[in-house]
Amino acid sequence: MYGFHYYTPTKVVFGKDTETQAPALIREFGGKKALIHYGGGSVVRSGLLKRVTDSLDEAGIPYVTLGGAVPNPRLGLVYEGIALCKRENVDFLLAVGGGSAIDSAKAIGYGAVDEGDVWDFYDYKRKPKGCLPLGVILTISATGSEMSDSSVITKEEGLVKRGCNSDYCRPKFAILNPELTMTLPDYQTACGCTDIMMHTMERYFTNGGNMEITDSIAEGLLRTVMKNADLLAKDPQNYDARAEVMWAGSLSHNGLTGCGSDGGDWMVHKLEHELSGLYDVAHGAGLAAIWGSWARYVYKDCLPRFRRFAVNVIGLNPVGTDEEIALRGIEATEAFFRRIHMPTSLRELGVSATEEDLIAMAHKCAVGVNGAKGSAKLLKEADMLAIFKASL
Repeated sequence: MYGFHYYTPTKVVFGKDTETQAPALIREFGGKKALIHYGGGSVVRSGLLKRVTDSLDEAGIPYVTLGGAVPNPRLGLVYEGIALCKRENVDFLLAVGGGSAIDSAKAIGYGAVDEGDVWDFYDYKRKPKGCLPLGVILTISATGSEMSDSSVITKEEGLVKRGCNSDYCRPKFAILNPELTMTLPDYQTACGCTDIMMHTMERYFTNGGNMEITDSIAEGLLRTVMKNADLLAKDPQNYDARAEVMWAGSLSHNGLTGCGSDGGDWMVHKLEHELSGLYDVAHGAGLAAIWGSWARYVYKDCLPRFRRFAVNVIGLNPVGTDEEIALRGIEATEAFFRRIHMPTSLRELGVSATEEDLIAMAHKCAVGVNGAKGSAKLLKEADMLAIFKASL
C-alpha cells in the first residue's frame, strides 16, 4: 500500500424532503447572494426549482438563476455564468441537478474568482487558486461530483473534453434526497449506476498499492450497486434501492475507494471523454460501451485484480486458471450491463465511428494524458486506438 491524504469536507444531508434545508445551509457556509445553476427538464417540470426558489425567497436570500447545463457541460455556458456572478456580486453557488450542473457550477466558481481564462485550468496551463463556495441539491445518482474534487467541461471549439481536479471546488454541502431521482428515465438511472461502478473500478484495477480494507469497501460498493441496479430496472420507485445507489455514488468518487492505491487507472474515463466529446453520448453509456474492450486489452497485465474482481464482486466460483476466471468475470460484467440495457460496444451505443474518427480520438486522448497513462497497463496512443477499434 501507499500513503495517502484523504480529505472529504462536504457536509451531507441525506433523506426525504432535505432540499428544504438549502437556505439554512447556504447561510451556514456564509452565502449572502446565490447563483442557482441547473439544467432544465425534470428540475423545472417536477417543481423542484420552484420549491428551491420559494424557500430562498421565504428565507430572504437573494439569488439569480442560470439554466441550460447539458450532459457533457459546455464551456460557453460556464463563461456566461462567470460573467453573471461578477456582475451580480454572487458569493455562493447552488447547483440543482446532476453531475453536469455541478461540474458546470464548479467551473463557474473557479472563473468567478479569477481574472484569466477558466479553460486554462482544464487545458492544464494553470492551477486554480480558489473557487466560490458551492452547495448541491442532487437529482441524479451518477458522477459523485457532489463530494468530489473533479469537474469535467467540454470546449465547443474542437469538441475537447477535459477535467480539472482541485480541493477548492469540493462542495460545502450536498443535499441527497433519493426521492428526487424517481422521475429519471430508466436509461439515465442505468447510466448513473454504470458511472458509479466505473468510478470504483478505475481505482480498483491497479498495479500500484492496495489495502485490504479499501478493497473490501470497493467490492461491497460494487456488489451493492449491481444488486440495486437490477432492482431498479424492475421497480424504479423503490426508495431503498435508490437510497443505496445514491449513497454509493457519493462514496465512489470522494476518494474512499482509492485510499492506499497509486491513484487509479482512469483510462476508461479518458477514452470515454473523447467519445462523448465527439458524439455527445451519455457518459455512463459510453463507459459501458468501452469497458469490455479495455478490460480484455489490459487484463493479462493486471491478472490478480481481475481474478479477485470476478470472485469477490461477480461471485464466480474460483475454478479454473486465473486467466479463465478473469475472462469469465469480464463476460459476466458485460452481461450485467446488457441486463440493465447498457451498451457493450460502440455499435450498441449507436455510434458509427469512421477510421478517421477513431484515429482522431486516440490522438486527442494521448495528448490529454501527456502521451501515456494507465495503472492496470500503461497505454500509449497505439493502444488507445486498438481499444477504440475493438469497441466497435
